[in-house]
Amino acid sequence: MKTLEFGAGRIIFFLLLNLLWVSCDMIEYHPYDTSSKGQPSDLNASYIGQIEEKDDTGDTIRFAFMGDTQRWYDETTAFVNEINRRKNIDFVIHGGDISDFGMSKEYVWVHNIMKSLNVPYVALIGNHDVVGHGKEVYREIYGNFNFAFKFRKTRFICLNTNALEFDYATPVPDFDFMGRFLNDTAGIQKTVVVMHAPPFDDQFNNNSALMFNYILERYKNLQFALHAHRHQLSVNDYFSNGIEYYGCDDIAGRNYLLFTLTPSSYSYEVVCF
Repeated sequence: MKTLEFGAGRIIFFLLLNLLWVSCDMIEYHPYDTSSKGQPSDLNASYIGQIEEKDDTGDTIRFAFMGDTQRWYDETTAFVNEINRRKNIDFVIHGGDISDFGMSKEYVWVHNIMKSLNVPYVALIGNHDVVGHGKEVYREIYGNFNFAFKFRKTRFICLNTNALEFDYATPVPDFDFMGRFLNDTAGIQKTVVVMHAPPFDDQFNNNSALMFNYILERYKNLQFALHAHRHQLSVNDYFSNGIEYYGCDDIAGRNYLLFTLTPSSYSYEVVCF
């Protein structure tokens, strides 16, 4: 009788061991682990390469601006389907808050949707993306917090403006980075500035707002500035100097901003889907 009990115990032990072995993919790692299965890396640099590779002698730019995908995966999927139905968009800019809690899996889930776009996209860092170890995850998956690219003689300068979430321990905004483009204007005819949190928001370091504006005013032929974060459509001239800041809705609002830049002007529309 004792032998039978020992044998049954061994069988149960090996069954449990086998179940653990085949189910290892089901193990949930720490939610702020900076790595995740199938995680991409340095996406912005890769997509910027694709954008700049598309550069040609064309004189019109058409791009979509959206943001705050957070946990709205169905709406993000609908956005991707909407963009893919259009044939006249050069690229997409995600204004930040890719994730809600800064978890690596959130980043991967959103990218697994966004990578189905027929055009390249770049993504800024938002305040929600900094939660926990989110900024390390962002750096691993997307790259530097500040970046820029050129397309058809227009420079797009994308800035981290989430000063509050960085505890003011890191220069936000980074004036050294911003200053690089004041004199580096060879081949540049226009400038567009993109950020997550706009000036005078509680996320923005408003002690630096005047210097921030001072630099923007000196960019070559600045067209406008863009931001996400506030979950509503808006147009503001924050410094009463003619620089318009266009704010996009969150993706749950099922709309995005479509900008068209021509040699002499620009226009935009709110596209609902």
